[in-house]
Amino acid sequence: MSQEPLIPENLQPGLVETVEEARQLLRQALLLAASQGGRELCWLDTDFAAWPLSDPELLDALHRWALPHRRLRLLAALDYEALRRVHPRFVQWRQLHDHVVQARAFDPADLGDRSTPTPQGVVLAPGLLTLKLWTPARASLALRDAREEAMAREWFDAIEQRSADSFASSTLGL
Repeated sequence: MSQEPLIPENLQPGLVETVEEARQLLRQALLLAASQGGRELCWLDTDFAAWPLSDPELLDALHRWALPHRRLRLLAALDYEALRRVHPRFVQWRQLHDHVVQARAFDPADLGDRSTPTPQGVVLAPGLLTLKLWTPARASLALRDAREEAMAREWFDAIEQRSADSFASSTLGL
């Protein structure tokens, strides 16, 4: 019998509305997803520059998570240049774990029309959590919420279908 992942007591579902709370919630959600997430993690952001992807604790958790049957699906707007500049440790991790990373780039216009609120970032760990980053100071977290997960997954998949491969693990030169 498989045991459900334990949710830390300090990680509560709901909305946060300050930059520091949103940053902390993102870090906690990424750590939980990497340490207890399942076969697949889905991350979307315009450029991932504000994410704590150089955090040694997160990189260690991702290293342990990155087994051959797992998949990290990344979606960034246009390209991954900001991530490459700001997070060289994550770029090294990505090179080492190329077998689990699928990175694609999307047109920012694909985030949706402005008549309905659309998150600017998402962390989806199916069966565990859905984190939506609305602005740098506003984020919402749902834990084991099938409805939230299904909506985020449908939205993520729709953007991914219109995206193109990007962020190769190495650059070939002449």
